[in-house]
Amino acid sequence: MTDDSRYRLAAPELAQTATDDLASWANDELAGFLTRRPESRDEYRTGSGVPVERVYTPAHVDGDWRDVGLPGRYPFTRGPYPTMYRGRTWTMRQIAGFGQAEETNERFRYLIAQGQTGLSIDFDMPTLMGLDSDDAMSLGEVGREGVAIDTLPDMEALFDDIDLEQISVSMTINPSAWILLAMYVAVAEERGYDLDKLSGTIQNDILKEYVAQKEWIFPVEPSMRIVRDTIGYCAENMARYNPVNISGYHISEAGANAQQEIAFTMAITKAYVADAVATGLDVDSFAPRLSFFFVSQADLFEEVAKFRAVRRFYARMMKETFGAQDPASMRLRFHAQTAAATLTKPQPMNNIVRTALQALSAVLGGAQSLHTNGLDEAYTIPSEQAMKIALRTQQIIADETGVTSVIDPLGGSYYVERLTDTLEEGIADYFTKIEELGGVVAAIEQGFFQREISDSAYEFARRKASGDRPVIGVNKQIDAGQAEKIETHELDPESEARQISRLKQVRDARDPERAKHAMEQLLTAAADPSANLMPATIEAVKAHLSMGEITGALRDVFGTYTETPVF
Repeated sequence: MTDDSRYRLAAPELAQTATDDLASWANDELAGFLTRRPESRDEYRTGSGVPVERVYTPAHVDGDWRDVGLPGRYPFTRGPYPTMYRGRTWTMRQIAGFGQAEETNERFRYLIAQGQTGLSIDFDMPTLMGLDSDDAMSLGEVGREGVAIDTLPDMEALFDDIDLEQISVSMTINPSAWILLAMYVAVAEERGYDLDKLSGTIQNDILKEYVAQKEWIFPVEPSMRIVRDTIGYCAENMARYNPVNISGYHISEAGANAQQEIAFTMAITKAYVADAVATGLDVDSFAPRLSFFFVSQADLFEEVAKFRAVRRFYARMMKETFGAQDPASMRLRFHAQTAAATLTKPQPMNNIVRTALQALSAVLGGAQSLHTNGLDEAYTIPSEQAMKIALRTQQIIADETGVTSVIDPLGGSYYVERLTDTLEEGIADYFTKIEELGGVVAAIEQGFFQREISDSAYEFARRKASGDRPVIGVNKQIDAGQAEKIETHELDPESEARQISRLKQVRDARDPERAKHAMEQLLTAAADPSANLMPATIEAVKAHLSMGEITGALRDVFGTYTETPVF
């Protein structure tokens, strides 16, 4: 019989000693001091509401050393790789996208020249929603909050003079993600690249859209089928590319707290994996290429614990629930972005400090890639200067602070270990509630996630309005007089007209017979649940069918979705 007591993080004798010391300290030093100088509030909580003790001791960490372990070893609490940043610094991936493809390409090349090591693309609202730039719904939105992509020539211009085998590309897009992936593949094939050498990800996390961000085209089931098809296609054809980037970030930005962010993301992950496995895919054939996207919020220690907790939960879920055998299938890799929702218009220079601290928590938590927000993003798309400062923030953390020298430097902290355990337990608690509702899709249809997020967002807004949650420059340390002026990005007013003109030119110049045949192939594949949509979509974009033409035709096959409002 194995003696598991030798794996205890704190020996029983030490835990008891700490408990006794804590009691005597509370009665002696603490009690006398509180009489002279009371604490500023009656209770303290993390950003997600976890009660925070005054001080933590060995008595608070009654866990098992094997649950903490070592980096690169199951359950990966301390990081997915054995050397972490000692071997390779995280990918510095500043998101960019505005106007036409040529304008965004120029920004890409500027950021690469400044030392950026990966590309991340923002798309405009028409592209996100699968609409063409000349659609009536697109008026005024073309290129405004991201780059406009209608057809394959746009994608060719977006990556002009950029070697896609040498730099990873992340595309933040969901309902129309598979079309952008098809265009990316078409560009690569046109240039003669080896698809197995391409790296990066499409976000492609459609369940999160129904939960939080509210961008969808089709109903849930056909949307899940598209995600499944991209997973299957990439597993067979793109060895280094991540077909889905499961996103807690947007769940957080919609108002969820840290606990909800990781719990809902893991529940959605379980739904995707179960769906893929149900079609006959071996979990180890695709799980190593699943990737994740989390926010790095303001509560530094809770964020570090959050990243550690979700890594451990994911590893256990993949091994115990899905029977994964390959350690790579249990290794959660994530991109982090600092919290846009925390940026303020008043005193915008404060946003540099907020972003630096949030970036630090992502690094201390073991992120694989990172985007730092621009100081001006409360106003508009960031300027070149704001992006340069944001990138330099990452570079200073990497090269000047020493935090990359030690892996998981907060591991072993009584507070961080206790928080890690608490947050992991919280994921399991939410799983129980979701399973009782019938699973993720049923919970979406019943408005469970939406209500949870709304309630959390309301509570945060109430705390901020009352001053209980200080925001410097907004409800505390407010400047009197005129607001601080900063440089902001200006969108070229002629960009939309140029984009619509190019779309018309592409339609007029394409081979009508090839386009017609490609559309027929696409509709045939869509009508066959056993067919994979990706090959037909790749041919469709090569035939210069537009984004809107593809999604418009598939609406007739898949239908549309209307959300049940949650009050």
